[in-house]
Amino acid sequence: MSAHQFPPTILREYDVRGVIGETLTADDARALGRAFGTRVVRNGGTRVSVGRDGRVSSPEMEAAVIEGLMACGLKVFRLGGCATPMLYYSVYALETDGGIMITGSHNPPNYNGFKMMLGTGPFFGADIQDLGRIAAEGDYESGEGSAEEADILDGYVDRLLRDVNMGRQLRIVWDCGNGAAGPSVNQVCMRLPSNHKVLFPEVDGTFPNHHPDPTVPENLEDLVAEVAERKADLGIAFDGDGDRIGVIDDKGRVLWGDQLLTVLAEDVLKDQPGATIIADVKASQVLFDKVAEFGGKPLMWRTGHSLIKTKMAETGAPLAGEMSGHIFFKDRYYGFDDALYAAIRLIEGLSHRDEPLSAIRDALPQVMNTPEMRFQCDDTRKFAVVDEVKAWLDGKDGIEVSDADGVRVNTPDGWWLLRASNTQDVLVARCESETEDGLERLKVQLREALTAVGETSPDI
Repeated sequence: MSAHQFPPTILREYDVRGVIGETLTADDARALGRAFGTRVVRNGGTRVSVGRDGRVSSPEMEAAVIEGLMACGLKVFRLGGCATPMLYYSVYALETDGGIMITGSHNPPNYNGFKMMLGTGPFFGADIQDLGRIAAEGDYESGEGSAEEADILDGYVDRLLRDVNMGRQLRIVWDCGNGAAGPSVNQVCMRLPSNHKVLFPEVDGTFPNHHPDPTVPENLEDLVAEVAERKADLGIAFDGDGDRIGVIDDKGRVLWGDQLLTVLAEDVLKDQPGATIIADVKASQVLFDKVAEFGGKPLMWRTGHSLIKTKMAETGAPLAGEMSGHIFFKDRYYGFDDALYAAIRLIEGLSHRDEPLSAIRDALPQVMNTPEMRFQCDDTRKFAVVDEVKAWLDGKDGIEVSDADGVRVNTPDGWWLLRASNTQDVLVARCESETEDGLERLKVQLREALTAVGETSPDI
């Protein structure tokens, strides 16, 4: 196979992603398989797992990736259709030396892409850029590989339910959104003691019912209606590849990622007092304060599932999460983001509590915050904007700046955040306060900071 030049826009921070037929083709997939396979071989590996989501283009992408991997002399285990966490699980269960998941995640149907593991660790950042170098130079390993089918659905569900200790039975509504999680959710519901209703479990890459992104409230309308209709204890939704979770309480309200993590952290810290709990920089101050109150060590870290997984391994944290709905359990599990496992742990915890999820949520301190605000900023400029804002803030009275990921500015009114997205040409901002007046003052300060460095402030 000759050298190959990837379109530069598809080599992202955490994955490879593009528009089918425009920036991502079967030739790209084949070269990616060959370049990643080269990395596996040079890492001493011989075996790779491959899975795919339900997108229309995924079978073609899968075939091309496997062709590239086999050309490196690797043995490939074909999982077929599955959720991303099942691919992650396969690397442990089949003892492979890495894995590739073909998935467009929560992106529109005409997108697709690849998430990778080398060994049991995440593969991102400079590693992904290195695939571009290997392909551009044609610097491939060569050999004669093979491929075989591997059906691990039953083993995966066994592992999900292995040590679940249910108390009272709950009424649960699940919304699979026609994404890749459907088959495993169906299997779990057949075996987990509770009253289950599953919406849209059929895998369909055209997403005929609603878009599979559980962080967008409009996508949860069917789930909210069904929770109300069945007087359910909670509703659970998944993104297109099953690694992000959305949760609805018994009153039909969204439990955002930081609120969900707060509920889960309380249970984990009962078993592991003093443990570190990691959340991304976009999370509410309520979460960090509650983790400390529960006897844990809160750690604010950079946004990005690969970055969080790496920090978990470094600190030994049993639990971590992001506002986006990635939840990572190392406690009794592997440490990767698995929305179905997170759902099971939430259900298990609720089954041992008398109060409903809405009461647990309402007991949290009530704060006022903006949604995540995203506004366009050129890739060549976005990181510089954040640096310039940080310099502008230097020496100002009454503020404290954390620069773990962008700038998170603490003031007597609360906090505001400005960071550059690692995956898009946007800046991300958020503000949080205990009062409406305080929130307005934070918004004013954010606008002032952006104006001071020559940027138009978002409509907030």
